[in-house]
Amino acid sequence: MIILSLIFWLVGLALLGGGLWLITLDGSWYYALSGIVLIAVGALTRSRRPAAQSLYALFLAATAAWSLWESGYDWWPLATRLGLFLVLAIPLLWPAKRGRRTGTAVLLPVWAIIGVGLLASLSVDAHRIDGELNRDVVAENADLGDTPQESWHAYGRSNLGQRFSPLEQITPENVGDLELAWQYQTGDVKGPEDVGETTYEATPLKVGNSLFVCTPHNWLIALDADSGEEQWVFDAKVPAESSRQHQTCRGVSYLPPASGEADAIDVQAADGPAENLAAVQCDAQLFLPTSDARLLALDPATGARCANFADNGELDLMHNMPFKQAGFYYSTSPPVVADGKVVVAGSVNDNYAVESPSGVIRAYDAKSGELVWNWDSGNPDDTAPLGEGETYTTSSPNSWSIASADEELGLIYFPMGNRTPDQLGMYRTPAEEKYATSVVALSLATGQVAWVQQFVHHDLWDMDTPAQPSLLDLETDEGTQPALVVPTKQGDVYVLNRETGEPIMPISEQPAPQGTIEGDHAAETQPISSLSFRPPTLREADMWGATPFDQLMCRIQFKSLRYEGQYTPPSEQGTIVFPGNFGVFNWGSIAVDPRRQVMFGMPLYLAFTSTLVPKEGADLGETNQGEQGLNENAGAPYAVEMKPFLSPFGVPCQQPPWGYVAGTDLRTGEVAWQHKNGTVEDMTSLPLPIKMGVPGIGGPVITEGGVAFLAASVDDYLRGYDVSTGEQLWETRLPAGGQATPMTYLNSQGEQMVVLVAGGHGSIGTTIGDYVMAYKLPEQ
Repeated sequence: MIILSLIFWLVGLALLGGGLWLITLDGSWYYALSGIVLIAVGALTRSRRPAAQSLYALFLAATAAWSLWESGYDWWPLATRLGLFLVLAIPLLWPAKRGRRTGTAVLLPVWAIIGVGLLASLSVDAHRIDGELNRDVVAENADLGDTPQESWHAYGRSNLGQRFSPLEQITPENVGDLELAWQYQTGDVKGPEDVGETTYEATPLKVGNSLFVCTPHNWLIALDADSGEEQWVFDAKVPAESSRQHQTCRGVSYLPPASGEADAIDVQAADGPAENLAAVQCDAQLFLPTSDARLLALDPATGARCANFADNGELDLMHNMPFKQAGFYYSTSPPVVADGKVVVAGSVNDNYAVESPSGVIRAYDAKSGELVWNWDSGNPDDTAPLGEGETYTTSSPNSWSIASADEELGLIYFPMGNRTPDQLGMYRTPAEEKYATSVVALSLATGQVAWVQQFVHHDLWDMDTPAQPSLLDLETDEGTQPALVVPTKQGDVYVLNRETGEPIMPISEQPAPQGTIEGDHAAETQPISSLSFRPPTLREADMWGATPFDQLMCRIQFKSLRYEGQYTPPSEQGTIVFPGNFGVFNWGSIAVDPRRQVMFGMPLYLAFTSTLVPKEGADLGETNQGEQGLNENAGAPYAVEMKPFLSPFGVPCQQPPWGYVAGTDLRTGEVAWQHKNGTVEDMTSLPLPIKMGVPGIGGPVITEGGVAFLAASVDDYLRGYDVSTGEQLWETRLPAGGQATPMTYLNSQGEQMVVLVAGGHGSIGTTIGDYVMAYKLPEQ
């Protein structure tokens, strides 16, 4: 009993000390009171008094009532509040002295009732929305883009960005039979000199009977679509650069041959590295953006450079830049090929320097590489090509994600980011304020602005519009409208008329928290869409942890940081940003079925913290740590530190679920179903596939057969879902993290294939690899 009483004392003292700290922050009194009770139980246990059991029974009952009041009948919040205390009760159930059985008679039923009730909560999913999306075709003649049915010619299959395939061999009835057809390893793996966020995020293209996939270090590989056999490899020879925030390639782009036969590509097996081949005159072309700010044009048949494009197939994207720091500017996303042009945007490092390269968007002649127009959000009205010696605007808002295009309307749609520094708004011009964190529609012919719709005013939270807009013709009460659907980091899904930019689903303004550092300001209101996956405002009761101790520490952090709800401005105190800059949605976007008029998405919820660090007289130590860490903001009075809001044990401070899949009827804006997605199998040292609803990054694909495919989550699985109900129908274990968006196509035998790149993600710590995985139904 001495050891048991010592345990109660230690637990009680820890809860009392932390609880008193929490009380000084105007937090819950529960932990301090619990500490006092457990110290008393320890004293009574040492003296072997029956009152120890009775007091502990009262403590368990009070804790259970408090837990239900705070979190409802929900397993994960209850388990972490009650689990440790139920375990501590076990030694008290077997008294050493006969006279203590009176106390046992009180404690045992309380312990049993609470334990059974806790276990029963496993069968209740308090966060689940059950329903069913429309299964019938609404728009029989829906526009699917100009990609042949069996192929995948652009990142989102076509420039419409739908991530929808008209293939229907794989259905909810047979998806469970999918099996591995082949796998290929690229050989491009993360090296010791690589930056932390070295990631596999590529979606392959399928042209003819070949797949074209890029790797993090900008290799472009051609594979046989039937067998996965390597046909050629082009290595862009990108040097290591520690100043990059990202080392990734999301995909390449394709210009069909002049004949108009889009899939008429006869790919030849190479005898050696394709980069060693002499440049050739190209009919069809592949465009590969590189992380050292080049755009390469390659022959799909051989991998040779295209002599007709720019300088023997190579275009330097640093031309006319106001600042040219190595690693500060590059393209991670594929350009858009439309209207005879290749239109390129780029990523500018967040929070490294006030004076950084421009976020200019440029259109080049797709055959020659000649600059046709440039649109710079810092100088938006002048789109005529800049001449030698002229420069674009410093640090203007950029578009790092994937764009979409409607050639019939003659418009291209860019999701816009923010001006760096992201958390310091005093450097922005009125033009930059207008176009930051928005979608902007530009004329394909001239680059002039057709319309802009902003999603955050005076963005101080790194809420870049991260996702490719999806284009479809939407059936509405006013008739069929050309629609654009774009999800955002803050959880809103905006549905706009893509010709005019006017909302199809209503947008309103809501008041926003005020109070910034001197010299800055916060917008008084912020927009919100009627279709939204925004989470409720965090409460202290939402704080979580694997044990009461780290839950207590999370509560102390919560009360110590500044938080007045969404859009609380950054501060020296440290601010909770929820949803975090990881986003409810990110570059993986959504998938839409233009025929059934439905949407499949993966909303996730992970709070971050944002702290402004005064630089005057401070020794900052290591800076420019990338997406998560301390970044210098050279030229500004403050550095900024961004990181996930985690407990001391490294788990999110807000209670799960952290990740879902969801289905929405785009005609009504109704969320028909929403289910937890993913397990903690690869998040802990115990490989338990507990379905908790976990974070992830990547995107889905929908098929005509009624199946959606998605990997993305932090456990290493590719999954198939029934689009109508959201039920998971199939999963397969991956050899590495699947933080890429799948695609699907028909091989030369007419078999539907599903392909995913699995190589892991540096920011979220999934398993690193270099795999391309292909699945199909077994032969009949």
